[in-house]
Amino acid sequence: MTVAPHAADFLLGDAAQRHAGSARLAALGPVHRVTLPSGGPAWLVVGYDEVRRCLADTRLEGRTGAVADRRGLSERLRLGMNNHMLNREPPDHTRLRRLISAAFTRRRMEDMRPRIERIAEDLLDAMAGEDEVDLVAAYALPLPIRVLGGLLGIPESDDAAFHRWTTTLTASALSLAELEAAAGEMLDYAQGLLRDKRRAPGDDLLSALASVRDGGDRLTEDELTSMVFLLLIAGHETTVNLIGNAMLALLTDRPQLERLRADPDLVADAVEEVLRYESPVQVAARRARQPVAVGGATIPTGAVVLVSLLAANRDPERFAEPATLRVDRPQNAHVAFGHGLHHCIGAPLARLDATIAIRALVRRYPHLRLANPAESLAWRASVVMHGLNALPVRLR
Repeated sequence: MTVAPHAADFLLGDAAQRHAGSARLAALGPVHRVTLPSGGPAWLVVGYDEVRRCLADTRLEGRTGAVADRRGLSERLRLGMNNHMLNREPPDHTRLRRLISAAFTRRRMEDMRPRIERIAEDLLDAMAGEDEVDLVAAYALPLPIRVLGGLLGIPESDDAAFHRWTTTLTASALSLAELEAAAGEMLDYAQGLLRDKRRAPGDDLLSALASVRDGGDRLTEDELTSMVFLLLIAGHETTVNLIGNAMLALLTDRPQLERLRADPDLVADAVEEVLRYESPVQVAARRARQPVAVGGATIPTGAVVLVSLLAANRDPERFAEPATLRVDRPQNAHVAFGHGLHHCIGAPLARLDATIAIRALVRRYPHLRLANPAESLAWRASVVMHGLNALPVRLR
């Protein structure tokens, strides 16, 4: 175990800096003490085996807000945004996960395929008259949020507001005033939306959740609004990053892109490879409920633990040539969606969104290329999220 520098030095840079910093730490050992951007201490786990072990260890409980300093946040906001299944353990976790699991079954995902394909084609049509576009703003962002909005029953006109709120809430260098403002606006909206669902239910997930009134499955108001926060932040931010990261990786590796164009059936494998190669979520946050021995270190009770999905997915002990993109990589057992109890329930939808989005884009615009050097692109200032602010491309 080593004492690493401030986490911002290697968790808030561009992709190359993040990977290089993680590799330097991994070479020294799998577990390190770090300082969070908020100034608080944490433990960073970077080895593949140790990451999987931590993700499955019930002594490490989910704590999505552990990375940011939320001291001073009002009780109303803490209760209304944090009472979701990623922050709960069984039996509450089991109850909350069961309530939404039916929305993410393989059959339900296949039923959604035609709608996702229509959304992708509509967005590509809207780009057709342009020579240059920001692929994040024009495609990677609106596609998953429209898909998720349809699933949850959220009006498309509110997409921009939700993205502004969720982007703010996942930023790492965030003042209490900024956090209060974004969380407060989003909580007010969620409460109003749920009132509307109760008055006039629709055929959507939020209407179904809001209508649960009796028995052990009944959700409290704080659980309902927290579910909205979780589904919107985890459900669309991750997929935006996945699509953007995938297209950057392919556009900077023309042989792999051309291989994909020659064999579109490889797209699903390519999505799995990008999940490993440029994971859309950098770390999963946990808090130790009791001392945990891992990687030769003992993490004390109450400690914040950052489980690095990004580092685990580039571990050379697990993946051959981990810094090389291979769209047909075999045995790709990445941990981009986590592992164990808190494995991402929306993973099937994220995979489907990305597979459809990439296949349609590569087919529609065969001359697509970067408008600016990859080294000039700005990455999101978030310890948790790993994605681009923008991806300018030329279509012809």
